[in-house]
Amino acid sequence: MNENIREIPFVANNRITDDLDTLLEALPSHLTHVIKDKRNISDLLEIVLDLGRLPEARYRNEEIVLSKSEVSQSDLDYVVSRVGAFGGDNRAGIPRTLHRISAIRNRSGNIVGLTCRVGRAVHGTISIIKDLVESDQSILLLGRPGVGKTTMLREVARVIADEMHKRVVIVDTSNEIAGDGDIPHPGIGHSRRMQVPSPSLQHAVMIEAVENHMPEVIIIDEIGTELEAAASRTIAERGVQLVATAHGNALNNLVMNPTLSDLIGGIQSVTLGDEEARRRGTQKSILERKAPPTFNVVVEIQSFDRVAVHPNVSDTVDALLRGDLAMPEVRWLDENGKVHVEKQAQSSEPATPLPGGWARQGIIPSQQPHVSQSHSQQHSQHQQQHQERRHAAAAPGKSKRVYAFGLTKSKLEQIVRSNNLPLEIVNDIRNADVLLTTKAYYRNKPQIVRNSETSSVPIVVLRKNSPTQIEQAIMNIAGIIKERRSSSNPMDVAMQEAEHAADKVKSGEQELIELTPQSSYIRRLQHQIAEKYNLQSQSTGREPFRHVTLQKESRGGNGSSGSESNQD
Repeated sequence: MNENIREIPFVANNRITDDLDTLLEALPSHLTHVIKDKRNISDLLEIVLDLGRLPEARYRNEEIVLSKSEVSQSDLDYVVSRVGAFGGDNRAGIPRTLHRISAIRNRSGNIVGLTCRVGRAVHGTISIIKDLVESDQSILLLGRPGVGKTTMLREVARVIADEMHKRVVIVDTSNEIAGDGDIPHPGIGHSRRMQVPSPSLQHAVMIEAVENHMPEVIIIDEIGTELEAAASRTIAERGVQLVATAHGNALNNLVMNPTLSDLIGGIQSVTLGDEEARRRGTQKSILERKAPPTFNVVVEIQSFDRVAVHPNVSDTVDALLRGDLAMPEVRWLDENGKVHVEKQAQSSEPATPLPGGWARQGIIPSQQPHVSQSHSQQHSQHQQQHQERRHAAAAPGKSKRVYAFGLTKSKLEQIVRSNNLPLEIVNDIRNADVLLTTKAYYRNKPQIVRNSETSSVPIVVLRKNSPTQIEQAIMNIAGIIKERRSSSNPMDVAMQEAEHAADKVKSGEQELIELTPQSSYIRRLQHQIAEKYNLQSQSTGREPFRHVTLQKESRGGNGSSGSESNQD
């Protein structure tokens, strides 16, 4: 097992309560028998009824048509008459259940479509983050719609109220957490629920909950406005623990979201003086965090059994604004329900990289700096010149001039002096033999990077601006560290990389690996290697950065996908 991976003493013991019969009773009878006959009824997500179209049932991995007859107005009226009243958000429910019925209306306000979503209380679903919940820190759950944010939030409320015996108040805007009706669903345990008369008043009810009911913990679903973000900050400053959800796949989405950025401290533009900008090696206008974050921990829900955790939001946001990569703590449940944690921290020892590969966030934990190539294979002559300049710069025994872009010059000079390296840190790119920068700056392709590529100046790209990365890059440029031996033929290098990655994925050492961007022909060959290893492969990204991703077959898969290889 990878030394960075550990187990935490929690075992998922999921118990599901869905009251599915109650939802089916609200549907026309000619639809319900089709759903009941399906074996995988536990995977049912929602039923979609659109006027003049065939009714559909959506499961986790498929969609089925429930009837050959189109949905009629009488079908819609039948469902509407058997559920609760629709609120200002066009959502209704069924009393004492967690099911949600959402309406689509025409311009006259008449209902022409319904989405009947199955609500489930899943006991044990927070075992993967239970230690965080028990830490009394404020937690923000991020994820795309339908990934399970509300289900996890509901279980958080029950565990804190029933097992930790704290005073919990749920601000339930659309009655999704505790169900429709005046009596909340038992899935929230002893938590108290405050309903919101209108979605626009959620922020006011949040403040009311703190002022009137003395909660120790407040649970909020779907923070989405500036007023709600400001109310969250007010609550946190009063010493109340917050657990909330927001839409977004990753913490990065919040950093540049002007509406919700206050949840992670807010972002402001700061103008540096000339001397400070030169010292930092940055532009004069930079972004910085304004205040302490409202939420101490951010959990990115990637799937039902896999999350990425940022345990210190302040440090993560500061790193992102500096252009570094955010390295989350990845957690997942295995087939036996055990929780595994992989701390994706930088190793103090330099790792052996894949040949010429980018070290991508959460994929390849390599510290080896990557020497960039030209924009595409179309410029083979330029690429050859680039490689010649690169090897010339790395030749030992020769003094080399390094220009650092986006890095602290004083750090570089200190490393050069302490190791007595034959390097000179220069202030003008025109005098440099090598450009040293970070992946974040290289991705944005500023003018200085474009000029360096045009003039074939070798560019060493760091994964992040850390002392370990900088020292390794400087030593490598000075020729102290020997590069990995491989064929000089680009195709051979790419095939070696694919074989090496496939072996790692097959052995379980890594779950997913992204290969270096290649031409369409080479990508097809890499797809064939994936097929040989019975792995799933996919081409993603835009040219010239389109690349192959390798991972194990998903359950029920059809073998190596290589599906996008046909587009190459």
